[in-house]
Amino acid sequence: MPRPARTLAVLTVLGLLTACAEQGGGGDGGTAAAPADYPTREIRLLVPYAAGGPTDLTARAYGASLEEQLGQPVVVENLPGGSGAIATQELIAAEPDGYTLSLVTAGTMVLTPLANEVGYTKDDITPIGVMSEVPSVLAVGADSEFATVEDFVAAAEQRPGELTVAVPGASTPQGIELQRLAGDYGVEVTPVPFDGNAEMTTALLGGNVDAVLINASSDVTENIDAGQFRPLAVSSEERLPWLPDTPTLAEAGFPELTLSGSTFGLAGPAGLPEEVVTVLEDALRTAHDDPAVVQQVGEEYITGEFRGADELQEVLDRTQEVYEPLLGG
Repeated sequence: MPRPARTLAVLTVLGLLTACAEQGGGGDGGTAAAPADYPTREIRLLVPYAAGGPTDLTARAYGASLEEQLGQPVVVENLPGGSGAIATQELIAAEPDGYTLSLVTAGTMVLTPLANEVGYTKDDITPIGVMSEVPSVLAVGADSEFATVEDFVAAAEQRPGELTVAVPGASTPQGIELQRLAGDYGVEVTPVPFDGNAEMTTALLGGNVDAVLINASSDVTENIDAGQFRPLAVSSEERLPWLPDTPTLAEAGFPELTLSGSTFGLAGPAGLPEEVVTVLEDALRTAHDDPAVVQQVGEEYITGEFRGADELQEVLDRTQEVYEPLLGG
């Protein structure tokens, strides 16, 4: 080969090698950085519900701790709608590189796919760990005609389908538990889906619904303490320490209705590299014990022992086991 041709060939090969190295280095071209370098840029943290509710509060508290630990911005984005489907579709469409994460619940990842054609299942995500657990409370407004859960149930039995109960999405645990209330116990109410606690609270205080079956997060307990909400029953198996006078749904005659509480977890798209999962799980564990996170989320909602990726997977699997026969998935 003549010298000019050989020189041109060498330069061409060097140019190709340089281009490949730049593409593999996680630059601005959009290709993910090597897991060993993770993270090197901003992380999106999606929330499948509206701002102002418990999911938003939890995501922002943990997000601030993750940002401090990882040294990169963690930007919380609220994408409400579709009982969590809008945010989840955004999550599963993202590259599995650790730069798009989402708060997930059993409702968004199990019940919504069982009840609707949303194009994903729980197997389309990579669990990272549990952030908080929040029971639900059946509550009415301060001026409601119902003083007790017995009053509410009696009215529902006398006027089937007439009483309206706000829930955070039709395919959430709260929405499905109301279906079980009708199917298993013959007590029929009309669920009214909203995008989050803030909208549900507005609806109840405005007299647009008769009751709410709502996450008993700090915004709700504040309304209870202020006398604006009257709690009738809680979803937990035992009475809550901060609502000792409020009976459980089991005590009210509905022993099976204990699943409407919410476990808030962190997840990425399916195929998230193990190295990235380890980094995020470790950071989540540290955040779980961060006094600032505990104070913001509420000590009563933080589990005593950190529950990681395997435990979050167990929550999703257990929920699918219970609800799949009911929803005919």
